[in-house]
Amino acid sequence: MAMTSRERVLTVLDHKVPDRVPIVLGVSNATGIKMAPYRGLKKILDISAPDEYIYDWPELGSAKIDDETMRRLRNDVRGVLDRFPADVYKRNNKREPHTPCIDDWGSGQIEIEPGIWFPGLHPLAEATTITEIEEYNGWPDMDDPTRFEHVADEAKKLADEDEFAIMATPWLMFPFERAHAMQGMDKFLLNMAMYPDFAEALLRKNLSLCKQLLGNFLTEIGDNIDIIKIGDDLGTQDRLMISPKMYRRLLKPIHAELIDHIKKFTKAKIFFHTDGDVFNLVEDFIEIGVDILNPIQTSAGKMANLEDLKSLYGKDLVFCGAVDTQQILPHGTPEEVRQEMKRVINILGKGGGYMVASVHTIMHEVPPENILAMVNAVEEFGYYPLK
Repeated sequence: MAMTSRERVLTVLDHKVPDRVPIVLGVSNATGIKMAPYRGLKKILDISAPDEYIYDWPELGSAKIDDETMRRLRNDVRGVLDRFPADVYKRNNKREPHTPCIDDWGSGQIEIEPGIWFPGLHPLAEATTITEIEEYNGWPDMDDPTRFEHVADEAKKLADEDEFAIMATPWLMFPFERAHAMQGMDKFLLNMAMYPDFAEALLRKNLSLCKQLLGNFLTEIGDNIDIIKIGDDLGTQDRLMISPKMYRRLLKPIHAELIDHIKKFTKAKIFFHTDGDVFNLVEDFIEIGVDILNPIQTSAGKMANLEDLKSLYGKDLVFCGAVDTQQILPHGTPEEVRQEMKRVINILGKGGGYMVASVHTIMHEVPPENILAMVNAVEEFGYYPLK
């Protein structure tokens, strides 16, 4: 018997076998679609929905996918997002065109080519002392009600409909990446080695603000949630950004505390997003309470070995992702996408425990035909027993 989308996802999260492998697309920036391929999808599918952006943030470039397109993509999850404070929208809407977009932390994006924005403003770029952290006057107000006043109604509506799994996706609850935004990645990585006390203090400041927002967000959303997304990008194409020793000394306690804090408010499963080759930290993620690992970057080092990931960690983790966005989706043919989907589903989907998603956001270069080939392949190969 066919399951509802929510039943399908909850079955997988319980490490049982559903009717088919679930699909997670367009739910958050980590599983999203950029505007160009979204427009292409709507054209192919003859859907006339307006162009909208998640967080009402054009500079981010990720589309807010309309319900008709979501259903055509057979997406089994719906997201509930927070918002920036109202005064941040007001300020950015009044700025001159093409000038930097500044967020609520004081960090910002600059336009590197027409319509393409990249993080380039770091308010604590030169800081190396704890005093400079304490004296910075740009820290965000995480109690601003305009961030989360909509959350309860949105989540309740989805819960009452009881059709889709609900994933809470508050923006960038990533303490490590927040440090990159405040200092620049190169500066902060250097400071972790040169000024570890400073680096830890900045991480803990970021943690405290993330915990504050999450407390407000989760209080509003109540029990109407199945999954909550957090994370931190920790890997490169072939190795970790920092050593396992440094991760376990500086960052692992931060992540553990964040997860413990979340579990005081909800029984929702912890969805942890971390790009790159993070194979050597998977056991650490399990130890601190991660339930779902995303995005399984198959183009990065040991993460390409899906058989080992499944055999070693499949009993403890649900895998979400593994559809390559560096070569297969942007440069492959629809048939090559179809064959890759068959391969991935038959490895990670064996016995359940897998949700289909692209490796991070589907970028501008991806043809919409390949997105449809991806989801159509789930219909062809994703039903149990797997073909």
